Amino acid sequence: MSADRISYREFDTPQKAFELNLDSAIYGTLAEIGGGQEVARWFFRVGGASGTIAKTMSAYDMDFSDAIYGPTKRYVSRERLSTMLDREYALLIERLQERRGTASKFFAFANTVATRSFHNGSPGRGWMGIRFQHEPGADASELIIHVRLHDEEVTRQQDALGIVGVNLIFGATKASRKLDDLLRSLQDNLGLDRIEIDMIQMTGPAFCETDRRLLALKLVKLGLTRAAMFNAQGEVVQASEALYQRPVLLERGSGPLSQNGSLGQLEWALTPFVQEPDVSDSTPLLVMEWNLAQLETALAKDSSTFLKRADELAALGHTVLISNYERYFKLTDYIFRATNKRVGLSMSVEQLSALFNEEDFQDLNGGILESIGRMFKKDLIVYVYPERHPANGVKITAENLKVAPHLRHLYAHLLENRKIIGLQGRPPERKRTLARVQAPHTSRPTSRRNSGTVLTSQPRPELLSA
Repeated sequence: MSADRISYREFDTPQKAFELNLDSAIYGTLAEIGGGQEVARWFFRVGGASGTIAKTMSAYDMDFSDAIYGPTKRYVSRERLSTMLDREYALLIERLQERRGTASKFFAFANTVATRSFHNGSPGRGWMGIRFQHEPGADASELIIHVRLHDEEVTRQQDALGIVGVNLIFGATKASRKLDDLLRSLQDNLGLDRIEIDMIQMTGPAFCETDRRLLALKLVKLGLTRAAMFNAQGEVVQASEALYQRPVLLERGSGPLSQNGSLGQLEWALTPFVQEPDVSDSTPLLVMEWNLAQLETALAKDSSTFLKRADELAALGHTVLISNYERYFKLTDYIFRATNKRVGLSMSVEQLSALFNEEDFQDLNGGILESIGRMFKKDLIVYVYPERHPANGVKITAENLKVAPHLRHLYAHLLENRKIIGLQGRPPERKRTLARVQAPHTSRPTSRRNSGTVLTSQPRPELLSA
């Protein structure tokens, strides 16, 4: 049976490396910075590496790295990875095209990784990618991913790094061309508890034409990561790059995706947000978050509703975040992990009231206090837009919202310290005059506890002021 028809689940890591070594047509270079030469090690360990590997190298010292690939501001970055792929692939073609070009499918694999720091305990993460020919003489295709390493021990992070690297090379050069199978195969012999793949870029003739926004969605839906982002141009972006040293104004979508909902509410919250002293001299990034559970109904038939809504947000210049974080403090943890600047969170009174529903947090050791404490532990401001009570039409605001009596002092503390701010006046008209940015194209209520996500459109009248 040929490898192209073999399920991605049928090979473990040694088998994948050995299968690649046995394929005399696949030939290339592996260049690794940080975390050891863990990917190359697999090919040497299983035997037959001379049939696959033209060169391996590792430039750990910054001066050596700069001498080979040129200077860079950030060594663990997509920019450095792209420079490595450019140089290594160009050298392959220059030195081997004449001798092997008609029979070989050349590839250059590279990674630049930082494992868990001994100094500050920062988690491991890195970029890896492959530039390759899907058939001899073909134009190059490229597959790039960003990984987050969750193991506590550095040796286990190195092990995970080697496994995902082999998965990447095998997936790009030999695995099924079915997109879902290819994406799942990147996490073979690992799991979300060990590694996350939170960004992916696929270009070139080897890959069927796929809307890049759907790639971000699939990363979350298939369980490769807990959150993925794409920008107004439809490009899948990595949070630590997109949010780096930028203030962020975020809104969590509520209700079915097919409803127009609150596309204009971010602009309403933007007015007071940019007046904050630590935001006024910066350009905030506006982010709309969609929870995976919220997307389930919209995706049941096809992806057209999802893409239509993404187009509307692109016209406003918004970035879209897709996540499976049900709780707000996990969502804000994700944002603060990528930026050290102020974060604003826009929400409705209904969503705010859910934050003070104790039943949703009984599984936490600290209950609702743990949830609120973790959510507001950094520079977060929640901007609340008012709503009408469904029974009597009274306007409910952040200032007159009623919470349980024993939580009133906690709520008052957040109000008085401007952790929660009610939006005043009327929401601005949507900015339809903005140039439409087209991305390139090559709900039902849930019965489970939503822990403050408010994925249904039904209000909580017991928590709303009459």
